[in-house]
Amino acid sequence: MSLPRKSRGTAPACMRATRRGLSPAALLTIVTVVVTYSVVARADDAAQASPTDQLAEINVTARRRVEPLQEVPVAVSVLTGAQAAAHNLNDIQDISSEIPTVDFRNGASNKDQDIFIRGIGTITTSPGVEPSVSTVVDGVVYDRPGQATAELLDVDHIEVLRGPQGTLFGKNAAAGVINIVTTEPTADFHGYTDGGWFSGGDEYRVKGGVSGGLAPDLTGLVSGVFSHYGGNVDNLFSGSTANGYERYGGHSKLVYTPDENWKITFAGDFLHSRETIPTGVPAATSQTAYPTHVVTNNPAFAAALANAGVVPSYENTNISNNVDSNARDENGGGSITIDGKLGGGYTLTSITAYRTWLNVQDQDYDQLSQLSSAFPEVEDHGQLRFHQFSEEARIASPKGPFIDYVAGLYYLHADDDEIYQRSIDQLEAGAIVPNSGDSHYGTHDDNYAFFGEGNLNFTDRFRAILGGRLVRDELDYYFQRASTSAVAVPAISPAFASAGSTANYGYTDRAGLQFDVTKDITTYATYSHGYTGPAYNVFFNMAASAELALKPETSNSYEVGIKSLLLDHKVELNLAGFITNFENYQANFTDVLDGALVTRLINAGSVSTKGLEADFALRPLDNLTMSGAGAWTRARITDFNCPPDAATSCNINGQPLPFAPDFKFNVDGSYLVPVTASLRLVLDTDYKWQSKVQYQLTETPDTIQGAYGIWDGSVGVEDTAGHWRVSALVENIADTHYSSYLAHGDLAGVMRWVPRDNDRYAGIEVHKSF
Repeated sequence: MSLPRKSRGTAPACMRATRRGLSPAALLTIVTVVVTYSVVARADDAAQASPTDQLAEINVTARRRVEPLQEVPVAVSVLTGAQAAAHNLNDIQDISSEIPTVDFRNGASNKDQDIFIRGIGTITTSPGVEPSVSTVVDGVVYDRPGQATAELLDVDHIEVLRGPQGTLFGKNAAAGVINIVTTEPTADFHGYTDGGWFSGGDEYRVKGGVSGGLAPDLTGLVSGVFSHYGGNVDNLFSGSTANGYERYGGHSKLVYTPDENWKITFAGDFLHSRETIPTGVPAATSQTAYPTHVVTNNPAFAAALANAGVVPSYENTNISNNVDSNARDENGGGSITIDGKLGGGYTLTSITAYRTWLNVQDQDYDQLSQLSSAFPEVEDHGQLRFHQFSEEARIASPKGPFIDYVAGLYYLHADDDEIYQRSIDQLEAGAIVPNSGDSHYGTHDDNYAFFGEGNLNFTDRFRAILGGRLVRDELDYYFQRASTSAVAVPAISPAFASAGSTANYGYTDRAGLQFDVTKDITTYATYSHGYTGPAYNVFFNMAASAELALKPETSNSYEVGIKSLLLDHKVELNLAGFITNFENYQANFTDVLDGALVTRLINAGSVSTKGLEADFALRPLDNLTMSGAGAWTRARITDFNCPPDAATSCNINGQPLPFAPDFKFNVDGSYLVPVTASLRLVLDTDYKWQSKVQYQLTETPDTIQGAYGIWDGSVGVEDTAGHWRVSALVENIADTHYSSYLAHGDLAGVMRWVPRDNDRYAGIEVHKSF
């Protein structure tokens, strides 16, 4: 028996990506001939320089001071703001597709999303867990990964530091760092406007900003963005479109330089976003078990979808939900950065920052639009309020003496307070039986650290690297759940209250050697010890089994690398090899609670990741730039600790970690065709490919995304004298379909998450600077 619900708002296991329009042979031929896109700089002063036959030098802050990328003994990938803008890359998820060592977990809300580097990331929504990958913006650490998934604005460049970076970046840096550096105000007046429209969801974006001197010692910039995307998933129940967004916000900086020795930077930003990502799109009505590969069909789920007009498949983009899932976020904050030159070549830096994050979400937990005896109606409503304060003070010695170093102190305080409500209607004997649960919970944590890293310069070409960080973590939580039912009902546990606290001292360190073979070739070998603090699994259905704090996660990492500029700086080639072993790995393990899927965070045992990475760029002709990167990453579970009462399928030793394809690469190419002295045609193309990837720690065969490749291209015209550019682009030219995430449904079947470039789409972008 079934009843229509109330309206409450507007493959096989190794699934192969489907191509339409071009055969694989034709695609391979085209990609071989046209090696793909690279940097087309913005039409500002930097971009107007005449082409040369040498690659431009890139400077990074990977060691908390400005240094050439090729001299830093760390595996670093760099993406410029111009690259991101030219290819419609607007957030961390977009950028992860361009960097082979980075992967991204999608979700219905920012708090469900996460970042992975070299196959390592922390999958949890608990506020009591420290992520493995740190996101840093202008020196300010974002404590929660959900803070970092918003739209990017005024990006100068993005540095991806691969492997443990705890000595200098510390908080949340056990697997790596996403270091975002924004643009600085200009002394002369400068402004720009950007506009773009893209098909397949009516996506458009408008950006603009001005920069210049405000007084003899004061410069500033202010910029804003408004963007909209209708989405590419159709809700057949409400007639609305899902999987889109609307975002608006601004960014500003004031730089005061009272004299040549001091610089004070005031920065502020705010971004509002509304995402309409559904809680999954039906891909299958069956589930395949690990390790038996036994397929369990669900005829009731299949019938419910058929009644709604939804045909499940790994290419499906239709849902039928009576709740329009959505998440609203407000991210913002401010910082004061003081940079001073002291006597003897020493420099002092102080960064004081405050940030806030509000997340409100409504979710269709059951993913259906009909109430039946087989499937209850379950709705979720959540609210998160988060605040953090941080202070970092560091000193840097001059480079060149026998010992040079960066050292400092760090403090972070964070408060997280959440309310999560779940309601359920069950159909029993023709009558609707309602129940609900209401959980109030939160965490408070303090992190104190003393850190430093330096070089022992034995000669001009040979040096030792030594660094360390001493950490003190203090974490406490509170939790209280009220429930209308004295016993568990599907997806809602009975009333429960708890509180606890923990504290721990930890450390990270780095030691290594670096040898400059020539002035253009350097080699290095390092050992690093990583540390992630203790954790609590605090979430809606928290139970007594989660009251004990998880042990800190630690790692030991070994890396060797070579960085080289060859053929008179026409070729850049960087190689890295690494092995990292993790102990007390913090991971979410899937359980079934009264017919619904829940997760419990555990110290899952030992895991390892090892691999080889290559980055290259070359300038074979004055007007041709080619670049690319590739990674072989073998991220595996070494010794999994099955929790009490777990099924025998918990034995997953030797299996891959989620979000860790073994192979991933991208190749890029850009060719400039001069038309007049100032007018030129810009031809860009890029191709990125990855091998199959498992999305679930449970190793279920039907949550594996097969290997796929995406080909993009653009044609543009720019006038360096008129300071304008117009580009037409096509994303996913071969119309290759894939899923950015796969998971077993909360109540039945398999669900997929649909990426923006699931289908071919085209667009036009216009830039004008003045």
